Amino acid sequence: MTVNKRPITAEDLKKINIVKEPQIAADGEKYVFVQTIVGDDLEYYSHLFVHNLADDLPVQWTFGKVRDHSPRWSPDGSELAFVSNRSGGNQLWMMSTAGGEPRQITELKNGAAEPIWSPDGRFLLFSTPLAANEMLSSESDEEHNNNEQNKPVKVEKLKYKSDEKGIHKEKRTQLVLYDIKKEHMEVLTDGDFDHHSADWSPDSRQIVFSANRDEDEDRSNTLDLFIIDTETKDIVKLTNSTGVFSMAKWSKNGKKIACFGHELEYKGATLNQVWIIDPLSKERTCMTLKWDVQIGDATVGDIRSSNSNPGPMWSSDERHIFFTASDHGNTGLYQMDMQGEITSIHEEENHLFGCSYHADLDLFVAGISDPSNPGDLFKITRKEKGKVRLTDVNASFLKEVHLSIPEPIVAKAEDGWEIHGWIMRPANFEEGQRYPMILEIHGGPHAMYANTFFHEFQLLAANGYVVLYTNPRGSHGYGQTFVNACRHDYGGKDYHDLISAVDHVLEHYDFIDEDRLGVTGGSYGGFMTNWIIGHTNRFKAAVTQRSISNWTSFYGVSDIGYFFTEWELGAHVFDDPEKLWHHSPIKYAQDINTPLLIMHGEKDYRCPIEQGEQLFTTLKYLQKPVAFLWFPEANHELSRSGPPSLRLERLNHMVEWFQEHLHS
Repeated sequence: MTVNKRPITAEDLKKINIVKEPQIAADGEKYVFVQTIVGDDLEYYSHLFVHNLADDLPVQWTFGKVRDHSPRWSPDGSELAFVSNRSGGNQLWMMSTAGGEPRQITELKNGAAEPIWSPDGRFLLFSTPLAANEMLSSESDEEHNNNEQNKPVKVEKLKYKSDEKGIHKEKRTQLVLYDIKKEHMEVLTDGDFDHHSADWSPDSRQIVFSANRDEDEDRSNTLDLFIIDTETKDIVKLTNSTGVFSMAKWSKNGKKIACFGHELEYKGATLNQVWIIDPLSKERTCMTLKWDVQIGDATVGDIRSSNSNPGPMWSSDERHIFFTASDHGNTGLYQMDMQGEITSIHEEENHLFGCSYHADLDLFVAGISDPSNPGDLFKITRKEKGKVRLTDVNASFLKEVHLSIPEPIVAKAEDGWEIHGWIMRPANFEEGQRYPMILEIHGGPHAMYANTFFHEFQLLAANGYVVLYTNPRGSHGYGQTFVNACRHDYGGKDYHDLISAVDHVLEHYDFIDEDRLGVTGGSYGGFMTNWIIGHTNRFKAAVTQRSISNWTSFYGVSDIGYFFTEWELGAHVFDDPEKLWHHSPIKYAQDINTPLLIMHGEKDYRCPIEQGEQLFTTLKYLQKPVAFLWFPEANHELSRSGPPSLRLERLNHMVEWFQEHLHS
C-alpha cells in the first residue's frame, strides 16, 4: 500500500466535492459553477462559485444549508440567475454581480426550473409544473404540503408516474416568460403535454423547445421540436413525430437549428445523431450518419446523478458544431464541419461530463473526471493542445486516500466479439497473494462503464477485492450493431460476454481466487445478477440492486414497462407471455444456490420494489440463502443521488455481505 495513505471508506462520500454546470460569462473573463457536498448532517448542499480566469482560485458566492444550482449569466453580465431551495421549494433567484444578497424572483407553489435568458436580456424563460387551467400562484410550503397530503390520485393514463417525478398528479411542465423590468410572468405553453429543452432565437422573438404533443401522446414515445413566437403565441412543429429530437440550439444568424436525435430505428438502443434543421422549410439533415459513435455522454458512475448536456454548440462563424460523444469507455469533445467531417478536440482516457462554450473566444470550460479524480474543471481551446486545470477541489481528499487504478482488458466472447473492460487490484495488493473478485455489471443496458471515478469500486478494492467491470454487448461506446445486440436476447450472448470476461481474467491474472467470486449490479445489472446466479453456481455471493426478476409483472408496474418489454425483449405480455417468462430470472429460482442480498428502493418506479419482493419470497419459500434490504422513500437513483444516509447504508451492507460470504 502507498505510504501514508489510507484505504477509501463509505463515509468518504462526505469528503468528495462534486463540481458541475460550468457557465462562461459573456465577457469570457470568468465562469460560474456548482459545487456539491454532503454535510455532516448527511444532507446535500450546493453552492455557486465564480472563477476569474486571471485568478488562481475560484470564489464562493453563495453559502448556507441550501441547494443552489442552474446558474445563468445575464447577457450583459450584470446579473446571475439561479435556482435555489433557500425559501423551501425550488424557486428562481437572482443576484447582482456587483455584490449584494440574492433576491427571490418567483414564489410559485409548484416551483421553478431551467432558467434561460433571452439574448436581449429582457426576459427569463423558465419551466414550472401546472395542472390543466391552473394559474400561476403563490402558496406557502406548509399550505402546499397540507393541501396535497392524503389526497387520492385519479389515474386515467399510462404515463401517470415516473421515477424522476413520482406520481404526476395531472401536472405538466409548461414554459413561462418572466419580464425583468415589469416583473411580470406569462405562461407561454398549455395543454396536457410536457415542454422542455428550450432555446432562444438570436432576435429574442422565438423559442424552440421539445415536446410530445401528439393526440396519442399517452402511448407515443416520440419527441418533436416546436417553435413558439413569444408575441403571437403561434406554435410551429418542426419535426414529424417519427423520432426523438431534443437539445435544439439556434445558430448565431438564426437561419439554422442544430439538435440531437434519432428516428427510433432500434428503439431505445438507437444511437444519437447530430441534425441540422432549416426553421423555415423544416428540411432536416442528419450530419453524423457515417460516424458509428453515440453522441452525448453515456458514462455511468456513482458520484453524480446526471451530467449536464450542453447539446450542440455552434462556432461563431457557423462553420462547426461542437458536441460530446462516448467511445470505447471515454467521453470526449468533438467538432463537426458542415460536410459532416468529425475531428476530436479533447479525446483522452477520461470522462468529459459537461462543458460551456464561448464562441467569440473559441473557449471551453469543461468538467473532466478519471478513475483517480472525482472531477475538476479545465480550460480547453481549439488552438492549443491539451487542457489547463482550473480547479482542484478534492486535493486534500486525494492526498489522504489510496486509490486503485484500473487496468484495461479485452476479452474474447464465444463468438469472437471483443469485450472491453477494466480490472482493479485490491488496495492492499501483494504479489503472491490470492484475492476474491467481484464482477460489477452496469444498468441500462444501453450505458457505458468508462474511465471515470467510481466510489463503489474503490471501496470494494479498499476492502480487499479485485474488481472487474466490463461493457458487454448492449453497451454504448462500440457502435450501433454492438449496442443493439442484446435486444430480444437478454440473458443470452450478453450473459456469455460477462462470463467470458471472468474466464479471461482468471486465465491471465493468477492473484484471483476462482473459488471466491462475487457479482453485483443495478437495474439491468440487477437483472443480470439474478440471471447469472440462476444459470451458474460459480459465484459464491451476489448483491442484486433495484433489479428485475419477472418481466411479466414488470410490464404493468414499471413507469416504462408497457413499451420497454416490447422494445428490449420483443414481446408484449398479451402477445407472447412465454417469451417474457423465459427471460425472467425468477423462472430459474430453483437453480439459485448463491447467497443473495436483494437491495431495493421503496419508491422505485423504474424497477418497482415488487420485483425484489417476488424474488425474495420465492427464494425464501424454497429455503435458499437470501436477505432483503428495503430502503424507505428511495427511488431508482439511490446509489447516485439518494439520501446520503441510505447511500452509506447501501455501501456498508454490500461490503458486509461480501465479507461474510467471500472472506470466510
